[in-house]
Amino acid sequence: MKTNLWSVDKYVDIDSSYPQIKQAADLLNKNEVIAFPTETVYGLGGNAKSDEAIAKIFAAKGRPSDNPLIIHIAKQEQLAELVKEVPEKAEQLMEAFWPGALTIIFQLKEGALSKLATAGLNTVGIRMPDHPVALKLLELANLPIAAPSANTSGKPSPTTALHVTEDLDSVIAGIVDGGPTGVGVESTVIDCTDSVPVILRPGGVSQEDIEKVIGEVMLDKALVNKDSAPKSPGMKYTHYAPNAPLYLVQAPKERIQELVAEERRNGKKAGVLTTEENKDYYQADYIFVCGKRTDLSTVAANLYDGLRSFNHSDVDIIFAEVFPYEGVGHAIMNRLMKAASHQVID
Repeated sequence: MKTNLWSVDKYVDIDSSYPQIKQAADLLNKNEVIAFPTETVYGLGGNAKSDEAIAKIFAAKGRPSDNPLIIHIAKQEQLAELVKEVPEKAEQLMEAFWPGALTIIFQLKEGALSKLATAGLNTVGIRMPDHPVALKLLELANLPIAAPSANTSGKPSPTTALHVTEDLDSVIAGIVDGGPTGVGVESTVIDCTDSVPVILRPGGVSQEDIEKVIGEVMLDKALVNKDSAPKSPGMKYTHYAPNAPLYLVQAPKERIQELVAEERRNGKKAGVLTTEENKDYYQADYIFVCGKRTDLSTVAANLYDGLRSFNHSDVDIIFAEVFPYEGVGHAIMNRLMKAASHQVID
């Protein structure tokens, strides 16, 4: 399959300057699969009402079909055809964070979507992305679009069109290149189907910010219990892993350098995932600086690019610094723990 590539500058007038977005939307209406930028990561979009389109998403990604997909919409009015009700706290969250990096779990209206998209669950995760290219594509398609991250399942999520091309060129119908994403980690997922909302996945909107709007929320047990049934995308399987084994080091930088030196003495090449503050300290075969420890949003924005970059090096093992569980740090550590298969060195 030839994969179309459409380059779009999100800072110009999309309506008049980029008829190719209409081409991409037409393909979505033909149940083809298109990668497109959002403010979090690139999504792999398909018609959420079509079994054919959803099957193509799973096939392209190599993703297990028991993992539900997030549905993307352009307007809140679309909720009426998709969900049974919109709870008050969900209304408050939409007012505060939509469009944006927050996915809300609702009770699904029966027959509204392909059962493949929701993995047969009676709930559905929906969000409105905060990206002009994504919103225009969704508007022109005039469909609810299921869109997991546009990468091969298990690999780091894509934050540039190049990342998508590396994984899915000649596999999908098209890629809309809208430049690098901003947030860099996926949306926060919050379940609003019960009286007390529950965060199922930490992401681009912090727990602290959510609680400022609706009060106290809970963290789901599935964040630590891998045997729980997934109500949220990305909760069940290992994700984000680079090719070389990754270890998180819960220790000062001196200990990380000791581990690097030990591996190199044993004839292995070692890499380090670090920050601006510590980059000049390490002596390793490959070093990636993912951002500033004093500004964790920069770490989130560069995290997946960093994990992918190790695949273009020849390292045998990777050691990563850890980050505080505060703000977007929750999302960073959630992704790093998955990428490392929970391998932590104290």
